Amino acid sequence: MMPSSELAAQVADEGEAIGEVVLEVTSPRLARDLYDTPAAVSVVDAPAIRQGQQRLQLDESLNTVPGLFFQNRYNFAQNLRLSTRGFGARAPFGIRGIRIQVDGIPYTLPDGQSQIDAIDLDSAQRIEVIRGPSSVQYGNAAGGVLDITTARGDDLPPGARLRLDGGSDDYRKAAIQGNGVRGDTSAIATLSWMNVNGHREQSEAEKGLFNARVSHELDSERELTATFNALHNPKAQDPGGLTLAQVEEDPNQATFMAKRLDSGQTVNQQTLGLQYQDAAVLPGEVTVNTFYSHRDFAQQLPFPGASRVAYDRHFYGISSQYQQGSELAGRPLTWVIGADVHRQSDDRRRYQVSPMGEITGQTQAETQNATNVAVFAQGDLALTDRLNFSLGTRWDHLRLSIDDHLALINDESGSRTYRELSSVAGVSYRVATRHQVYATIGTAFESPTFTEFANPSGTGGFNPDLEPQQALNREIGVRGLWGSSLTYDLALFSIRVDNEIVIDTQGANSFYRNAGETRRNGVELGLGWDISYAWRATTALTLADYELRDFTDEQGNEADGNDIPGLPGTLWVSELEWRGMAGRFAALEWQYVGSFFAENSNQTKVSDYWLLGARAGDSLRLGNQTLNLYAGVRNVLDEDYFSNVRINANANRPIEDRGYFEPGAGRTFYAGLEWVF
Repeated sequence: MMPSSELAAQVADEGEAIGEVVLEVTSPRLARDLYDTPAAVSVVDAPAIRQGQQRLQLDESLNTVPGLFFQNRYNFAQNLRLSTRGFGARAPFGIRGIRIQVDGIPYTLPDGQSQIDAIDLDSAQRIEVIRGPSSVQYGNAAGGVLDITTARGDDLPPGARLRLDGGSDDYRKAAIQGNGVRGDTSAIATLSWMNVNGHREQSEAEKGLFNARVSHELDSERELTATFNALHNPKAQDPGGLTLAQVEEDPNQATFMAKRLDSGQTVNQQTLGLQYQDAAVLPGEVTVNTFYSHRDFAQQLPFPGASRVAYDRHFYGISSQYQQGSELAGRPLTWVIGADVHRQSDDRRRYQVSPMGEITGQTQAETQNATNVAVFAQGDLALTDRLNFSLGTRWDHLRLSIDDHLALINDESGSRTYRELSSVAGVSYRVATRHQVYATIGTAFESPTFTEFANPSGTGGFNPDLEPQQALNREIGVRGLWGSSLTYDLALFSIRVDNEIVIDTQGANSFYRNAGETRRNGVELGLGWDISYAWRATTALTLADYELRDFTDEQGNEADGNDIPGLPGTLWVSELEWRGMAGRFAALEWQYVGSFFAENSNQTKVSDYWLLGARAGDSLRLGNQTLNLYAGVRNVLDEDYFSNVRINANANRPIEDRGYFEPGAGRTFYAGLEWVF
């Protein structure tokens, strides 16, 4: 998605001089104008995040970004699943292959896992999305970057806001926010609490979030910012995946074992970050980010066996970078260098659970450590006033180790070390101030996570044959703004992934292996048209071919040429928005998701579907206070569809007995009010 109508209008007022900054993006770490960036980057601003939205999941804000596919909106125990250009699709829970950070704090661990349950959309001010390889900037991620910035105390008028929401399936949410500025210090804090019973049995959730930022200007060129985020998730039930026969019987039911075992999770997490920016100590600008995060997690999976999991996680680190503008051979050169040191330490336990829900033994007690040390450099050279050349590289040293404290039969202790060099090269040509053509080629890697490292031989330690998957990404694109009303963003990509990591079920256990390669080719188109002062249309279309190559499926059969499961070849999301006077608005959104397969063997085809949604609102002025009213309807046509498909699940069972499917909610409503005072 290109800039919103407000940003487009701002751009239209700018002059025509080549080289003028139109819209700065910072997610590629080298801060620069969007129209000098040789990559598919989208920017989502505050109105798209907030206006009339529930602010529960990222798909509300990012649906109209081409190339992104979301599943699992309604299962808070598994959380939202996100994939871009095919990366992230294999994850049964959480997010893989995509780097996520909030206010400079990584939400992606050194082993490549990401959790997004602590992201506070009530505080979010801006989201930048890089579609494509991001290893040069951030390391262990082949799919792209989500860079989320929350509001500062001086981003909003001083005051307070109280929001109250309610809706279908006993949905309730309350949020309060306050912000202000005193001298050189600004502060903002947001507190929210959400309850929902869910449209399926065994899908109740409770969740509280607190997010705060305090910024202090030491002088005109130095600033210190502290961020604190806390998540309290005392209940998030998991109804489990259904077979097709169970869906036809009752799509809102939970599995028998999910109810008997009371499957679900509880989470408590606290994160503290500190950022220092200095533009005075050196000719350029120094930025240093430090952080510490603690996560206490417990989960009962919806089946008996070794299915009760708990861990206590400590995640901390420091990132630093230095950016400067200089010259090379008389031409402007902007460059950035930096280093990251991140460490993850998980004390993990796993317990054997009987079909009656009784704990019968402990199967895991170990400490998992992942340490990543990296250095990177990137530069942009202006060959002419219109033509820029970009080159970057990054070296990662990633060590993963396990210290087994149980060791009843086999000692699970061991370690693996990876040394990875990633690089990217690109060219960008400004046809005019607001029109750009670019091309880029880059490499990226994605390591196995600790979960994926389980040894299928049963001898303990790491799987000795599992290696990181390697991606080669090629991309060309154009973007721009016609006049003051039409933004366009077109990208063509071709990606080859070697040593693709896939699930390999053996009996009742799941393991992972490298299996051949995959090819991913596609086109992404985003358009935004300000039809008039009041009307705006937005559309995002993705057409892609995701193919398995040199590949065998979960039964050992030849799967060369099959589709990568879980990825629709067609995605189309459009929105028509009307904005009236004094804060009135209405929006209609329609979404088409093409068919895809549920497993590597391509035996189960998941049907395509259409979804229609609407939201509207109004504002009332009460002296110097404002009352915002809003309401929305999801799945207006009450379409039957699957909000999530558990890819390659239960591969040891016959096809008809595999619990792939999580039915989506039917027609649901929500409404709320916001008092600004």
